[in-house]
Amino acid sequence: MSWQHPIPRITEDERQNRLTRLREAIDAEGLAGMLLGPTESLRYFTGLVWHPSERFLGALITPTAVSYIVPGFERSRVETLPHLPGEILVWEEEESSAALISRLVSRGGRLALDDGLPLFFYHALVAAMGAERLADGGRLIRGLRRIKSVAEIALIQYAMNLTLDVHRQVHGLLKPGITSSEVVDFIDRQHRQAGADDGSTFAIVSFGAATSLPHGADGEQILGDDDVILVDTGCRVDGYHSDITRTYMLGGGDGDFERAWWIEREAQQAVFDAARIGAACSSLDDAARKVLAKHSLGPDYSLPGLPHRAGHGLGLEIHEEPYIVRGNDTTLAAGMCFSNEPMIVFPDKFGIRLEDHIYMTADGPRWFTDPAAGPIEPFS
Repeated sequence: MSWQHPIPRITEDERQNRLTRLREAIDAEGLAGMLLGPTESLRYFTGLVWHPSERFLGALITPTAVSYIVPGFERSRVETLPHLPGEILVWEEEESSAALISRLVSRGGRLALDDGLPLFFYHALVAAMGAERLADGGRLIRGLRRIKSVAEIALIQYAMNLTLDVHRQVHGLLKPGITSSEVVDFIDRQHRQAGADDGSTFAIVSFGAATSLPHGADGEQILGDDDVILVDTGCRVDGYHSDITRTYMLGGGDGDFERAWWIEREAQQAVFDAARIGAACSSLDDAARKVLAKHSLGPDYSLPGLPHRAGHGLGLEIHEEPYIVRGNDTTLAAGMCFSNEPMIVFPDKFGIRLEDHIYMTADGPRWFTDPAAGPIEPFS
């Protein structure tokens, strides 16, 4: 079905506010500027979307100006793309983009770098400027990006609603004998029809023992009568991701599977209940593992049990800060968005992942999508 509601948008005013916060942070750190590469951070702060290549294209942000660094032959294309106002400075094919950037940075000033820049370009900047004048800008960028605005949360909610509807359609499609590739193709078609940016960003469809592989198995699978089913998929809407997983059986279920399913649901709820403003991200992962240990699963990353972190942040990147993982002392704040997916793996038998996402408000956690209802009913 086609999604009928108007899609939320990030306004130019919001991007200008982001840019203002970035400039203030640059100034407070005593930096000459921040270099954004062709990454999601470039999109976040300027609105310009560009795919990485061996030719550098990005933006130099200083406390007073925005300068786009662009290959000469791409200038006319960049001029047609949405982006905040700024001077476009070009470099030609025989010239060095790193040398151009070096000339633009005030003498002796330190330049912070987008942590998504490729290593080869870092080396080019070292050659042009010296390593002592380069700083890691990742902490600064991520600190700004991990707090989502009302508009960002609305976009993620829109994408989640779209993908949850696709999950419902998949549930109605499944029957013994269907192949995993048929389901993957169906998911992509439905995402496209519903208005996602480019169909599915990914789709994992696993049956039976393949569900014990967290990111799926290679090759074709055919759904059997009593197979466990795991479907994990998402899309993008105006750049913002959805990501939802459901695990279930079609028939009356299996006793071992049903018992394990409810343990997984208990662990997922424990993560939600631990998500409080000011709580350390690590404490949410701890909460999930405590549930599993109570049921003699684990401990730590041992199997049967939870082999990976309990969740990840999500926004313009499908995996970004904050990470819900042991050792992460980042404290939860209003505006943070992250997955809740403490998967339980029983090697060579089955795995169960229930993945819904949380956004933090000043009053505590909220679900983007309601958790699954039961082992044979994947929707509330």
